[in-house]
Amino acid sequence: MTEMLAVAVITVLAVVAPGADFAMIVRNSYLHGRRTGLLGAVGVAAGVLVHVTYTMLGVGLLIASSTFLFTVVKLAGAAYLVYIGVRTFRARGEVKVDLEGGADLTPFAALRAGFLTNVLNPKTTLFVVSTFAQVVGPGTPVPQQVGYGLFMSLAHLLWFAVVAVFFSQDRMRTLMLRGQKVLNKLIGSVLAGLGVSLAFAPSH
Repeated sequence: MTEMLAVAVITVLAVVAPGADFAMIVRNSYLHGRRTGLLGAVGVAAGVLVHVTYTMLGVGLLIASSTFLFTVVKLAGAAYLVYIGVRTFRARGEVKVDLEGGADLTPFAALRAGFLTNVLNPKTTLFVVSTFAQVVGPGTPVPQQVGYGLFMSLAHLLWFAVVAVFFSQDRMRTLMLRGQKVLNKLIGSVLAGLGVSLAFAPSH
């Protein structure tokens, strides 16, 4: 139960923290409309599954081959959560979004943009690896790990679908961006606290 709660909290915080995926969905929704934004959200969610797949395989190999290396990865993951938490808390500027006009996107191009943005996004890579390193251990069943991965993907899909709906309406853009600084403080504090607590949590 504690593991599931940790996955849920870290995932939600990581998803709503503005990054390259957020900027891409905002731009495409604002310029090309709701459908394009929603297709981008589907692409982002699919990209998360790529990170989940190789992370599950990698963490499984580490557990099977070296307890020491797994512990190192676990601590490194906790340190990353603290780092990103402090960095998010201290962030002062708003996310930069290029809202200049461009060529219309085909449905496939919208999907591809979302997929490639998250597949190539270091933030998503480190988030997935760090989270799995904290909550997966020798006794964690594979179906449970798959469930974690599907939850991460679904959380991305739902959040960015909301972003697409909001930013396809001109008047909502300012409203969402206005609360970003307060959101950064909250996200940063919780992530840093989780990183510290997970670093000292006993291995399972």
